[in-house]
Amino acid sequence: MIRVNNISVPLDFNFSDLRGLCTGKLRIRPEKLHSVKLAKKSVDARKKSDVHFIISLDIEADGEQKLLKSLKNAVKAERYEYSVPKAEKPGKRPVIVGFGPAGMFAALVLAMAGAEPIVLERGGDVDSRCRAVEEFRSTGRLDTECNIQFGEGGAGTFSDGKLTTGIKDKRIGWVLERLVEFGAPEEILVLAKPHIGTDMLRNVVKALRERVISLGGEVRFGARFCGFSTDNGHIASAEYEQAGERHTVLTDNIILATGHSARDVFELLYSQEISLSQKNFAVGVRIEHRREDIDKAMYGDFAGHPALKAADYKLAVHLPNGRTLYTFCMCPGGEVVAASSEKGRLAVNGMSCFARDAENSNSALLVNIDTSDYGSDHPLAGMWFQRKLEEKAFIAGGGDYSAPAVTVGDFLGGNIPSGQGSVRPSYRPGVRYVSPEEYLPDFAVQSLKLGIPEMGRKIKGFDSPDALLTGIESRSSSPVRIDRDGDLQSVSLRGLFPCGEGAGYAGGIVSAAVDGMKCAEAVCKRFNEIED
Repeated sequence: MIRVNNISVPLDFNFSDLRGLCTGKLRIRPEKLHSVKLAKKSVDARKKSDVHFIISLDIEADGEQKLLKSLKNAVKAERYEYSVPKAEKPGKRPVIVGFGPAGMFAALVLAMAGAEPIVLERGGDVDSRCRAVEEFRSTGRLDTECNIQFGEGGAGTFSDGKLTTGIKDKRIGWVLERLVEFGAPEEILVLAKPHIGTDMLRNVVKALRERVISLGGEVRFGARFCGFSTDNGHIASAEYEQAGERHTVLTDNIILATGHSARDVFELLYSQEISLSQKNFAVGVRIEHRREDIDKAMYGDFAGHPALKAADYKLAVHLPNGRTLYTFCMCPGGEVVAASSEKGRLAVNGMSCFARDAENSNSALLVNIDTSDYGSDHPLAGMWFQRKLEEKAFIAGGGDYSAPAVTVGDFLGGNIPSGQGSVRPSYRPGVRYVSPEEYLPDFAVQSLKLGIPEMGRKIKGFDSPDALLTGIESRSSSPVRIDRDGDLQSVSLRGLFPCGEGAGYAGGIVSAAVDGMKCAEAVCKRFNEIED
């Protein structure tokens, strides 16, 4: 099989006629062509007068060696089949703490391996979680154990469900295939920028959980990890609280996949002398524009074409103050959501459904923070820094989980925030018009003022006076890393596997899922070594 990359086709191309494309444009004789399959699809909008698709095809044909030489951008296609490891049934079942992307895929691999994992998830199942999130957004009443950060599916369930990743790992294809198996749209297997959407993700994570259970695994909701015991430098048990009672699970292996917002877990680990390190993160706001305006800016006259979905973008500018301002987790046709998980602290995030057809498009607009900004070399200093900013944002918003917001025009013009503009805020429970000076560090405010006009030169209208800035976006990544060694175990404690985004080893749904798989593989290897 060969793969032919970088084939240009118009937006109205009939994707049911890939054979015709091969025999026509690629000049492969029909009788020599055995099969053709779409491998990749992306939008090329670099020229607004010529927006089109770029695709890759996987082709099976006679004379493939000749085709490799004659066809431009042709390479030999590699097949990769993930082999799920096998583990002798352990005397003590492995425990996974957290059921976000890392925990879910760790549980899936361990269950398929025959290890019968026990998952401890502090939040609720996805249905009860949806009710808790809607309660918060409607009334401002926060459930600190079940919210946008905590619960089945992790923070990614209430996002855009973006599956883009910067890592290169053969496990990625297996992750995407499993997501399709559990209900995600098949297009994620070929799109260059795949996403599932919050609405579809809810059913996907339920189906994955049901598979884990059917294979002998167990998922315990409302189970907050609160401790562990050790024996001669090895994990001996995991402890959790559920319905006001404390429970102990005897285990030799804990995969710690708690996400970037389980700050009590960081504090617990520090108190137990588990090695932690400071880690860079970023802070800023969410910027909202009208979706139609972004579509027009990105697609020109092709905006609204039925073959095109809501436009996305990715921007970064390096500033004279030494900082970088960049967009992150862009949500086309989405909304800004309340992402708080602690009383008296405010955080926002972005979310889109699969259709991406909401009135606004939004993106995080972030400024890099170095560990030198923390003012301390304590391993938890970044977490404390994060908390302080969220407390300021909570106060700036009025102390009721309303979010501080300002138009770009008022912010750049130094005006008293008025809220007058064409972009209607999507954040609930509501917004209070306040300048970011009230909650962001001076360097972040300065970076926004320097960088937004620069971004406006890259995307027309990005710096529109009507665009809306809503804060605070502070949970883009973990400010703490749980140190682990080459076999993925904590450098301080054998049998403890720090995993995923919260431990500092991933940066999104797919990379977290892959890290969960790696940790599950390492646990299986440990089982088999013990059996041997």
